[in-house]
Amino acid sequence: MMKRSIRVSGPVTHAVLAVIALAVMLFLIVPVLIIVPTSFSAGSFLSFPPPGFSLQWYDRLFSRADWGASAWLSIWIAILVTCASTVLGTLGAFGLVRGSFWGQKVILAFILSPLIVPGVIVAIAIYFFYARMKLVGSPIAIAIAHTTIAVPFVVINVSASLQGVDKRLEMAAQNLGASTFDTFRLVTLPIIRSGIFAGALFAFISSFDELIIALFIAGPRQVTLPLRMWESMKSSLDPTLAAVSVLAVGISVALFLTSHWLQARAKRRTETLVGGDI
Repeated sequence: MMKRSIRVSGPVTHAVLAVIALAVMLFLIVPVLIIVPTSFSAGSFLSFPPPGFSLQWYDRLFSRADWGASAWLSIWIAILVTCASTVLGTLGAFGLVRGSFWGQKVILAFILSPLIVPGVIVAIAIYFFYARMKLVGSPIAIAIAHTTIAVPFVVINVSASLQGVDKRLEMAAQNLGASTFDTFRLVTLPIIRSGIFAGALFAFISSFDELIIALFIAGPRQVTLPLRMWESMKSSLDPTLAAVSVLAVGISVALFLTSHWLQARAKRRTETLVGGDI
């Protein structure tokens, strides 16, 4: 029995696929885009379309100390998380990709479990563990907790970069007298550097935008930006919340685009290096 392949070609097929892709994109993006004009509203409450346009809510946002303190707290926690998760995730990726030992798949599943297990369950488990250690309410505790959900992003990105490294390049460097460290520093690291940066950016975003874990372990004085937004939404729905959302989304999109650019650059670099036979 012959297998028939499905051909996806022709102007009609491409037009249908383009319409479907556009519909999915609008479904995902339109709710986010609505907050942009809402953040410039001249009214006192969240409403769309806005009754008028004003910069008063951005002025209020930057003039209030509580929003600024929450933003800086989230940034500093995200920086700590990025540094810790980048180191741990890179080491883990090297062990999983270059190592050969029993239980690799189990360890990989355990590392990626924070991305699979529902966030509420992860938050509850972290809360009970931290409560016994008397760490609840500490910014360091938030950073450590965020690291557990950020490491998988680094492992995924660095592992993908490592799998694209042609081992013949490393063998050639060692045959020319380079030590293991020099081979890593001069050959491997430049190739996977973009993957490391991409993983670090995803780690920063995952920490900066995280809310569920912060709800459980943040103290009354350690209010991150997502937590401040949550509390503001419960008390008053003024357009300040939309202004904060626009800035947060803008930061996340900028970091995501940077990560995508780094990954594309790493792919081109790898293809250039392995373009010729060694």
